[in-house]
Amino acid sequence: MATELLSVTCPRCGEATEVRFYGPCDGCRDELRSTYAIAARVIELAEYEPKMNVTPNAVASRADD
Repeated sequence: MATELLSVTCPRCGEATEVRFYGPCDGCRDELRSTYAIAARVIELAEYEPKMNVTPNAVASRADD
């Protein structure tokens, strides 16, 4: 586990910071989360209907003797 803090320069704002992993500083990360936050939603899709030119597989439609 990475428990040591790394001294890095934030790639977004350029300020020196100490973080566990390389990436944006805490302030930039909070700003990005608030800017790009979206709410999940349910999307209704139409039921699948095969095209008319699709025929059933001969083996799958064969009656058991």
